Amino acid sequence: MYDHAELARQLFLSGYNCSQAVFCAFCDVTGLDIDTAARMASSFGGGLARMRQVCGTVSAAALVLGILRGYSEPNNARLKREHYHLVQDFARRFREENGSIVCGELLRGVDVVPGNDPEERTDEYYRRRPCPRLAWSAARILDEMLEFT
Repeated sequence: MYDHAELARQLFLSGYNCSQAVFCAFCDVTGLDIDTAARMASSFGGGLARMRQVCGTVSAAALVLGILRGYSEPNNARLKREHYHLVQDFARRFREENGSIVCGELLRGVDVVPGNDPEERTDEYYRRRPCPRLAWSAARILDEMLEFT
C-alpha cells in the first residue's frame, strides 16, 4: 500500500494543484488512472478554480470518499445520511487539525498573487504556502478513516 500522505505532498510539489495531488494519490485504491483522476480533480484547485472556497484537498477527499464509500441509490435516505456523515467527519477532522476547510481562511496571512490566474510555481511559491502540508494532512486523515494506515 502506498503512503498516500507523502505521495499527495510530492504530487503537489511536482506541480499538480492541491485537489489533484490528493485525488491522484489514491489512484491505487480508486482504480482510476492518473490522467483521468487529474482531469476529474482539476477544477477544485485553489478552493474551486482559485476562488478560495472549500479547500481543494477537502474536495478531493470527498471525491475519494464518494468513489470508495458513496451511494448510488438516489432514494435511499439511510445510505445518503451515512455518506454525508462520513464526509462531515472528514471535514471535522481536517478543520480540527488545520483550523478551517476554507481555502481563503487557510491562506490567511500568506502573500498570494491577486487575480484569477494560477500562480507560477517557484521555490518561493512553495516556501510560503501551507498547501503541501494540507495535501499531506487530507490524505493522512483519509488513510485513517479508510483504515489504510
